[in-house]
Amino acid sequence: MERSEKNKTYVEDIDRSIYDIKDQVNTSFSTGRGLTSGIVNEISLEKNDPKWMREFRQNSLKIYNSMELPKWGPDLKGLNMNDIVTYIRPNTQLQVTWEEVPEDIKNTFERLGIPQAERTSLAGVGAQYDSEVVYHNVREEVKSLGVIYTDMESALREQEDMVKERFMKLLTPQNHKFTALHGAVWSGGSFVYVPPGISVEIPLQSYFRLNAPGAGQFEHTLIIVDKGASLHFIEGCSAPMYNVANLHAGCVELFVAEDARLRYSTIENWSKNMYNLNTKRAVVEKGGTIEWVSGSFGSHVSCLYPMSILKGEYSRMEYTGITFAGKGQNLDTGVKVVHAAPHTSSHIDAKSISKGGGVCTFRSSIKIDRAASHSKSAVSCESLMLDDYSRSDTIPVMDIRNDEVDIGHEAKIGRISDDTIFYLMSRGMNEIDAKALVVSGFAEPIAKELPLEYAVEMNRLIQLEMEGSIG
Repeated sequence: MERSEKNKTYVEDIDRSIYDIKDQVNTSFSTGRGLTSGIVNEISLEKNDPKWMREFRQNSLKIYNSMELPKWGPDLKGLNMNDIVTYIRPNTQLQVTWEEVPEDIKNTFERLGIPQAERTSLAGVGAQYDSEVVYHNVREEVKSLGVIYTDMESALREQEDMVKERFMKLLTPQNHKFTALHGAVWSGGSFVYVPPGISVEIPLQSYFRLNAPGAGQFEHTLIIVDKGASLHFIEGCSAPMYNVANLHAGCVELFVAEDARLRYSTIENWSKNMYNLNTKRAVVEKGGTIEWVSGSFGSHVSCLYPMSILKGEYSRMEYTGITFAGKGQNLDTGVKVVHAAPHTSSHIDAKSISKGGGVCTFRSSIKIDRAASHSKSAVSCESLMLDDYSRSDTIPVMDIRNDEVDIGHEAKIGRISDDTIFYLMSRGMNEIDAKALVVSGFAEPIAKELPLEYAVEMNRLIQLEMEGSIG
């Protein structure tokens, strides 16, 4: 099937106008490029950190400087911290009404659909632009339940004891080089506390937008769902395309108490110059549940492995995720689970799609402690390759220290059947639409777990990517 040159489309030519519009960089303060003790001190002074946080940042920097880059996974040599601006304050203060947000920032979030989502389907929204949260609001009926939802800087002032007790205790600077970096330069993010027995019936959402070229974003998310409570939290991320490296190294710490439930949904649509080195971890007490729903569609390199520690008896974890890697992308994702108590359970359903030479790697790490008798874990990962020069790898690790457990792992790697495409084309579909239909069907189990507006976004992204898959 021949096509004229003007009808050829490639992934990098796809109209990402919603995400790729670049606002003029309008800052009130920037540290400049590089990472030094002086720059970390500048951030502390700008944020008016308490003494313990200033010391924490400097200690984290020392740990960062003592660590090497990981010796496994994607190549990170293209990331040079001497070229990264670690802190950029936009020229605005935190606002609680949308009308007060500066027009250029407001227009960006309007295009991304954030205010509309807030008006129609969300209990509260936080919007971060570069290094700072610029807008935060929560419905009065949610506040009246005793729910605290605010930006991390406000939480550090207003809930200092609660923050100090848990901040980077689940994810410590010693975990790896980029949690140490995060501990030194973190800025922005969200804090949530749900009191015992309270069910937040509609989701809370934070959206992270990185606008400046050559910058890093290091937001910290800390969520505490107390005994018997429940919450759905949504995280969205995007950035425009630049010809220089950007860095995202946020941290997410989730505390799920006895009989509590937390669903954490993420769509990461970073541009393809981004190094996405995000770290997420949850600890779950007796009878509690953590659910991860994840879609990774952007970035040049991703290293993302949400970890769950099933600390209490009968606690459980579910992970549902999809990764889509195109030309120039190396997306290394996966899941870690520690079964630390009896009768715990985990279920992992991961899918990946690679095309145009893109690389998808899925890693699973399941650890069953000696004390975790009668625990269950099931891992299923499916990979779909749309050409013969892309790559997909599955790397499972299981550390089983108890014989009274039920463990399963299943992996499938395949391509779209030529017979299937021929059948669909014989029914009147063109080749692009036929492939897109098969891919959408492959991704459907993930899409149905996402909130409606994010499922629509995911399907739209798949359609856009598929336009570049042939021709």
